[in-house]
Amino acid sequence: MKFKMAKNSLFAILLRSPWWISVLIGTLLGLVGAALLGDELRVVGALAGFPFLVIGALAARSQWHLPNASRVAQTQQAVSAMAWPAFQALLEQAFRRDGYEVQRGKSPAVDFELERGGRRMLVSARRWKSARTGLEVLRALQDAREAGEATDALHIGLGEVSENARDYAIAQGIKLWGVAELAVALRQLPLAAPTVR
Repeated sequence: MKFKMAKNSLFAILLRSPWWISVLIGTLLGLVGAALLGDELRVVGALAGFPFLVIGALAARSQWHLPNASRVAQTQQAVSAMAWPAFQALLEQAFRRDGYEVQRGKSPAVDFELERGGRRMLVSARRWKSARTGLEVLRALQDAREAGEATDALHIGLGEVSENARDYAIAQGIKLWGVAELAVALRQLPLAAPTVR
């Protein structure tokens, strides 16, 4: 039986929060425990914050390469201003840098076919500027995935994902990238759209 942490447990919330919050809680608990308990329990009191320090270390490790808010905003602004050919070229460059073999999609629902390590992933990104992603886009991507026998599917969009679409994506195992995930994927790449001459 695989252990799964409850989504809204204290430790799950702290893992999603900035790492320093867990470290602060752990430090305060340790100091208060050491100060208030007698000599024979002082060490135990000092160790009371240890689980929070571990959670802080885990959160820091997972957040280490995440972009800051200004990078996310910069990515949002730059990508929103791009035309499809520029955005398509930028995504292709990012995928190749990350070790994927990249082919352009062969159907309206698929913009890229990626392969790495024997796994195929279909990517839908052409509607990245849509204000809202609905169920029909993800259904078309899933149908293409099933027809092409691809292992994975990814939808890229800057807008909000409807609740039905998000539930469908979770049920089908479709990854959803928003602006934060794009900021990570496009790291160290120039975000300025190429000038057309």
